[in-house]
Amino acid sequence: MHFPEILKRCKRGPQVVLPKDIGVILAYSGVGKNSVVVDAGAGSGWLAISLANVAKKVTSYEWREEFAELAEKNAKRAGVEGTLTIKRANVLEGIEEREVDLVTLDLADSDKAVAHAHAALRAGGMVFGYLPHVEQARRFFEACEAAGFGQPQMTEAMVRDYLVRASGVRPENTGLTHTAYIVYAMKKLQTTFSAL
Repeated sequence: MHFPEILKRCKRGPQVVLPKDIGVILAYSGVGKNSVVVDAGAGSGWLAISLANVAKKVTSYEWREEFAELAEKNAKRAGVEGTLTIKRANVLEGIEEREVDLVTLDLADSDKAVAHAHAALRAGGMVFGYLPHVEQARRFFEACEAAGFGQPQMTEAMVRDYLVRASGVRPENTGLTHTAYIVYAMKKLQTTFSAL
């Protein structure tokens, strides 16, 4: 598997979000140079680093000290330490930031942080859950509905490489299929009505 240069510099500790899934999150969220992002479950920091490479500001919550240290070192290796802050806090206890554009949640029981994400997001902002098991994805989906998000969506990215040879082109015998389900939803836009 090919890794972007920014991630090749990083060390891997706990499980990471892979480029195929990072691409889906970046594309579907519309994150860009003016975006303010909250990430939770920093782990090795790969998703937070990828977000910080394109966003204005990323704050990543990580309550485990050894993971927080690794994510900070990886942010320096990747050259995004000015854009990425690792916050030593448990996102399940709340999110301090407000009016953010995007919240990404990659941790066990992330469904329990969905209401906190809703409070942190601006109207039109998005929440993304990175969920290895379908049962977790269902709970996250239902938590989005209960918190008042617009219609949640669930997707999965798969990569299949091909052998290209003079004798013929065919798929490789193996591929990178399931890594996680991605559930995402938008905070509903405020509507105001005026009397005519």
